[in-house]
Amino acid sequence: MTGGSRDDGPAGGRYGEAVFRPGQAGEGERVDFGALAYDDVTMAHLRALGAGPGWRCLDVGAGTGTVSRRLLAEAGVTSVLAVDRDVRFLRREPVPGLDVLQADITAPGAVTGRFQLVHARFVLMHLPDRQRLVAALADLVAPGGVLVLGDAVDLTSDRAPATPYSTAMLAMWDGLRATIGTDVSWVPSYPQLLRGAGLEAVGAGIHVPPLRPGTPISRFWADTWERGRAAMVATGLVDDAALDQALRYLDSDGCAALSAGLLTAWGRKPRAAPNPGPEPGPGPGPGPRLG
Repeated sequence: MTGGSRDDGPAGGRYGEAVFRPGQAGEGERVDFGALAYDDVTMAHLRALGAGPGWRCLDVGAGTGTVSRRLLAEAGVTSVLAVDRDVRFLRREPVPGLDVLQADITAPGAVTGRFQLVHARFVLMHLPDRQRLVAALADLVAPGGVLVLGDAVDLTSDRAPATPYSTAMLAMWDGLRATIGTDVSWVPSYPQLLRGAGLEAVGAGIHVPPLRPGTPISRFWADTWERGRAAMVATGLVDDAALDQALRYLDSDGCAALSAGLLTAWGRKPRAAPNPGPEPGPGPGPGPRLG
């Protein structure tokens, strides 16, 4: 990602303030397009890691709650605590086992307790001090449980031919970084951060949905560009005409590009070592002599 040094702070507030405001018309639908593109692979990871009956789960930055509800309906987990700074979408469809908490995960003590699954997707990429947050989320995992983190990885390359899509994506990442501090450049370091937080059996995978006209991922990027238009144009990398051209290209049969991928990484909290019990004392003395 270009556009400013790593220490630059955001100029326009946080996610949901300067851009992607939950109260903006159509924002829930935009989030759901992303869910349609990525939920199946997320659920496959969570179920493969053991999410199921008896599990108490924490879904951080739960958005519209699609993953939370699927954990209950499909994986059969016992409960899900869905946390977000704005919970209007989560409260629209209450279901048994789903608890909703309006909280800022960056605040110390925002969530308490221990969970067999702690999941956060498309959350940490928008927040500062990620290493501290990974450690804080790892502390919420019960022994034997898993922490699963998912965020975007930008797969556009300087060596690939420039297209209206790649130009728009470059402007989007730069604009979001300058506006709300989004930074995906550190996402490939997730496995190391999970190991550094004391987790074991660390693994990772990347899913790249195909860009085709009318697909959920193409509609997600189109809506994201429209909501981020001012921030994108402010970078100087695109103007309104170039962004309109990119939107037409994204919805055309001639679109040939790689979407940003979802990198999912996970690690398991070591189980507590069994209590060995007290050290054995000295053996009995010699028995009575016979004869």
